[in-house]
Amino acid sequence: MNALVAEFIGTTILLLLGNGVVANVVLKDTKGNDSGLVVIALAWGLAVFVGVFITADFSGAHLNPAVSIGLAAAGSFTWSSVPGYIAAQFGGAMLGTTLVWLMYRPHYESTEDPGAILASFANTPAIKDTLSNFLSEFLGTFVLVYAVLHIVGATVGDQEASLGSLDALPVALVVVVIGMSLGGTTGYAINPARDLGPRIMHTILPISHKGSSAWWYAWLPVIAPIAGGVAAGLLKVVIG
Repeated sequence: MNALVAEFIGTTILLLLGNGVVANVVLKDTKGNDSGLVVIALAWGLAVFVGVFITADFSGAHLNPAVSIGLAAAGSFTWSSVPGYIAAQFGGAMLGTTLVWLMYRPHYESTEDPGAILASFANTPAIKDTLSNFLSEFLGTFVLVYAVLHIVGATVGDQEASLGSLDALPVALVVVVIGMSLGGTTGYAINPARDLGPRIMHTILPISHKGSSAWWYAWLPVIAPIAGGVAAGLLKVVIG
């Protein structure tokens, strides 16, 4: 399987399952309505497990521009491959979240809360505080990328370092603990494609009662995760 096709498929499944659980929890009249952050954090971790497991042997299972950029900053991924990976990840994120909308369409139509609808696509902060919100996304992504670098055993200049299918569970557990520990402030996007791709679809799709796509916030879940990923990569270079 071509690496870019793998990234596209893996990110599609990641968003289908990840935003799927959010839709199940926040939309009206679902079987999982109001089951809370713990369910979301566990299911998002399992979504990462599935995405990594099925794509790792083909693309290294980045599924996240911050991971691709962080690995490149650590010298463990070629910079020339980054744009293609990012394009595939954004395309997969947009398709995956569109599939969630199609599956839950009757529940979107019965949900009148625009905030709940947006939450099943993209993130907004629990309390608007730019510095705090930025720090939340920066730290969450830093932990993710730094953990990935150690899971793959990356060394400086080793461009062959990549996730394997057996690494799916450790990465999934990292995402679970990030969600439970750091997810209460911004919803832990920790992935520019995961937030911006679905936000674009929220704007485009004909969703009843959807309200604003909160574009005033859209820059933060892109810039902060990239900064966190780069910081993790550079720290790996400095201390090994």
